[in-house]
Amino acid sequence: MACWGVIGGSGLDGWDDLIWTDEVVVATPYGEPSAALRLGQIEKRAQSPTKVIYLPRHGPGHCYAPHRINYRANLWALKQAGVQQILATATVGSIASTIQAGSICVPDQLIDYTWGREQSYSEDGQVLHIDFTHPFDPALRAALIQAGQDLPSSAGFHEHGTYGCTQGPRLETAAEIVRLAKDGCSLVGMTAMPEAALARELGLPYALLCLAVNPAAGVGQSAAAVDHDDLKQVMSSGMHQVKAILLKTMQGKPA
Repeated sequence: MACWGVIGGSGLDGWDDLIWTDEVVVATPYGEPSAALRLGQIEKRAQSPTKVIYLPRHGPGHCYAPHRINYRANLWALKQAGVQQILATATVGSIASTIQAGSICVPDQLIDYTWGREQSYSEDGQVLHIDFTHPFDPALRAALIQAGQDLPSSAGFHEHGTYGCTQGPRLETAAEIVRLAKDGCSLVGMTAMPEAALARELGLPYALLCLAVNPAAGVGQSAAAVDHDDLKQVMSSGMHQVKAILLKTMQGKPA
């Protein structure tokens, strides 16, 4: 049975297109994951249904800030549960003027600005030097792009982007966004690292699907301040598109 892992936020909890069957708690050498793993499948009557294991990155009720997430336990638990490849979702701020709020983006690069997070499974005497030239799996990216092109977004769909991963949980200053833009970032978020690197260390193909929910600090409508009410509204309206792209990707590309 094919087995996909999906890492996402609370917006996917009510995913009615999947048939939820169970929840399991997985113990890891790195402590507790953000939540119990939620088990489901796509096809109810198929001879070989597509299995999905879902993990809310921030825990039940969005209780873990980005810098407090136990990324190592999360990825280890998914691997132990039989996940073969991972699709992750994230809400982000848009830095590039071409990416509007409500747009969907499949980034192909990232820059890590975080600090103090447990970023590797390496231990003394067992150092892992993974190749991270291209941090997101090309085949999974291609599958997400194909699904996104088949389900066009009125706000736009972007096949490339550089994700700048900041520490959080606060949003960035306008000057910090200027710096990220100069560095080449087109999106800003708080959770892609060390998640992507840990997946690579475990040999799990990993790709990220982003929903831009607001212009980043100092950009466009966020010139004076980021409007949290607008952000939440865009997130609510755009999540159905995220779910549709994930579903089509998992239906179309075998694990």
